Amino acid sequence: MESLSVVVGHESVEWEEYPLVVSTWPFVEAVRAAWGAVDAGSSAVDSVVEGCSACEELRCDGTVGPGGSPDENGETTIDALVMDGVTMEVGAVAAMRYVNDGIKAARLVMQHTEHTLLVGEKASAFAISMGLPGPTNLSSSESIEKWAKWKDSHCQPNFRKNVFPANSCGPYHPSNYVGLPDETCSNAGQMQTINSRSLHVGVHSHDTISMAVIDKMGHIAVGTSTNGATFKIPGRVGDGPIAGSSAYAIDEVGACCATGDGDVMMRFLPCYQVVESMRLGMEPKLAAEDAIARIARKFPGFLGAVVALNKKGEHAGACHGWTFKYSVKSPAMEDVKVFTVLPLKTEYPRN
Repeated sequence: MESLSVVVGHESVEWEEYPLVVSTWPFVEAVRAAWGAVDAGSSAVDSVVEGCSACEELRCDGTVGPGGSPDENGETTIDALVMDGVTMEVGAVAAMRYVNDGIKAARLVMQHTEHTLLVGEKASAFAISMGLPGPTNLSSSESIEKWAKWKDSHCQPNFRKNVFPANSCGPYHPSNYVGLPDETCSNAGQMQTINSRSLHVGVHSHDTISMAVIDKMGHIAVGTSTNGATFKIPGRVGDGPIAGSSAYAIDEVGACCATGDGDVMMRFLPCYQVVESMRLGMEPKLAAEDAIARIARKFPGFLGAVVALNKKGEHAGACHGWTFKYSVKSPAMEDVKVFTVLPLKTEYPRN
């Protein structure tokens, strides 16, 4: 490990916090992969890509990389993002089909285009044209089996609302669809799915690896990868590829990683909020808790978490609706350490 010499006023201070790797969830092997890269001198961006790529290859929790989280059609698609906290450049892909390497495709978008986000089959075509393997089937025997069981359960639970029929596999129409018979319309309100989001949005239904790395030069980058919500409506894009939602980094300030119910969380850009709060002087723990509280006030039933990391290497997490764990590797640690964060219990008035 090499220490940084940082000048503060007229004094020189040996900085022992760098390099540093932080990741959502106990994705220990992914953190080890990122650490191996950054400790050997790789940049923060390249190290984030190494870490997230390892998680894709390992299919972390079945919710990252190919072979997991089928949509309503039984297909797996990938969302990913990488952000350079020095240049503020972002590359991202969403609803990408036929290409395994989500985080590498995101980096290619950042390196070889003036765009920020590419989506769908065109994102796949771009990634393959830039040298990534494909096209390939992103489904697995496990994902197909999961999808078949869901179909046998009348496609419940799902992410539809205010539709008819509520308790089958469609085709769906708005519950007030003019083409329905009068008696069907009158019963439609009684047939709506009453499942709360918590029944189909949870730690085993969809998740994201969101990772932040500070390299030996003190530069920060973040990356994310996910195959999204299980049984999502085809075409759905969550918070994974959205800068400021699943992750955000500013080199002079710090970074944030997020995971959870992306459809709700992306409405609040929680990671942007966390980093801006730290920019204004808030410590990581308070910044993380404040961002989560802002969401909970409007959606008291949501599940989600953030990890805040400042320029000093201080880190803290906050979560709502579940117990959250995140992983860290620093020079002071012999191996990756997993931190446990209990959910906030404060009541938030809806306003």
